[in-house]
Amino acid sequence: MIHMALQITTLAERPGFAPALWDMDHTWHEFVLNDPVADLFYAVATTTYADYVLVADDDAEPGRMVARACMMPYLAKGDELPDDGWDAVIRSGWLARERGEKPDAISALEITVRRDLLGTGLSGRMLAAMREHAARLGHRELVAPVRPNNKHLEPHTPMTEYAWRTREDGLPHDPWLRVHARAGGRIVKVAPRSMTVSGTLDEWRAWTGLPFDRTGAIEVPGALTPVHCDVPHDHAVYVEPNVWVSHDLT
Repeated sequence: MIHMALQITTLAERPGFAPALWDMDHTWHEFVLNDPVADLFYAVATTTYADYVLVADDDAEPGRMVARACMMPYLAKGDELPDDGWDAVIRSGWLARERGEKPDAISALEITVRRDLLGTGLSGRMLAAMREHAARLGHRELVAPVRPNNKHLEPHTPMTEYAWRTREDGLPHDPWLRVHARAGGRIVKVAPRSMTVSGTLDEWRAWTGLPFDRTGAIEVPGALTPVHCDVPHDHAVYVEPNVWVSHDLT
């Protein structure tokens, strides 16, 4: 693990990071970036939600972002965590803002670490910063629709089986779920339709470089489940399950 003297603040505190917030070299696959619900947050993240975006740089390279973390305040009303996890909290947060309602919950959306710094422990430090910031904002719980980072290696394994798989020491089998567990997170449930991405076959070919020339389940690099392709009707749909994790901040 590389020791870095990080400065982690909100984007509101250092708005100079806004122009380059999405330019950081990352490992997200193109198809994941085409969930239409995402526009309800990301299009206004640097303005409306600047206090919910954390940015980090290293004292050795001040001003060059090494990681970012995004959260979304939303209206839960005491309901059970939604089956449409990631999409649900973004939609709920946007609707609350449009209706002038006060959000009563907060969810993590993502942590992105610069590609050349993956595996250095930055994600855990950003998660700790998210927990601390959510607590400062007055929240007693931070929830997260977690995208297990090794699930793509087993696209046909049901998430209900994968999420609760553990090692001999009792910690989750998946590395990213393990980071959450070590930080105090508790797995609550699976969100079976956390994100939905649909597109024409030409769009999917552009996103993935794959032919999409047969009807059926298509394995796509980076996808947690197979993509459902329908050649006669010229579309394919990806429904991504996530894992709801709860962090008690009290």
